Amino acid sequence: MTKTAVVTGASSGIGKAIAEALVTHGYRVVGTSRNPDSLKDSVRVPGVEYRALDLTDRASIEAFGAQVGVVDVLVNNAGESQSGPFEELPADAIERLFHLNVFGQVRLTQLLLPGMRERGYGRVIMIGSMLASFPLAYRSSYVATKAAIKAFADSARLELSPYGVWITTVEPGSINTGISERRTKYVADNSPYRDEFNTVISTLDAKEAEGIPASHVAATVLQAITADEPKPLYARGSRADVVFLLKRVAPSALVERVIAKQFGLKR
Repeated sequence: MTKTAVVTGASSGIGKAIAEALVTHGYRVVGTSRNPDSLKDSVRVPGVEYRALDLTDRASIEAFGAQVGVVDVLVNNAGESQSGPFEELPADAIERLFHLNVFGQVRLTQLLLPGMRERGYGRVIMIGSMLASFPLAYRSSYVATKAAIKAFADSARLELSPYGVWITTVEPGSINTGISERRTKYVADNSPYRDEFNTVISTLDAKEAEGIPASHVAATVLQAITADEPKPLYARGSRADVVFLLKRVAPSALVERVIAKQFGLKR
């Protein structure tokens, strides 16, 4: 029987690659976009059913959950990449980010879980970020959202797995998706942090430009979806195997200094 997968933010980047991989492997795929009618044919994935969903709008989430029908796999991918000095991040920008990256995804998952539990099968994938495991200066709000969805997933696994529903987090590292062009930035013209902010973000942009393709992350997501018992965490890109080993064996202060040096911070 054909399984149905929902992929949020399926019109670009990692979400698009995941949708393509799932279609190729025989899934019926529902991809979401805030305004699917405006999507050009060049960004649409053949075989994907595009539906409207605004994760910052509670009514939109409730309507989608009520209309989408049977869902076997949910990939929570949609989100915003935000940066700025902690001191200068606008309160409304932080709130918007949490509504999109955390609250909307959590509510959508809550709406789809009962059906998965009742059928005895489900896979929920949270697309996080390696920055949640290796925080970076000037990305505090973004890191906090990715750490939050990882925490939801880690706790909920213990509740859901007895029902055949597995929730896991996939943390991409530097992925070449063009996200640096879409990243929202908040830094004042006269900010005392501006020079260091520019150094960190320009280094981050360069690493992402040289990163692995989104299809590699999609392959990891597919691995998690098809596993009998998916692991709590999968990571791909930025030499994930090496850096996670370092995190396990090295003092946290040393890991922090290594990250700072990589991004031009003087610590």
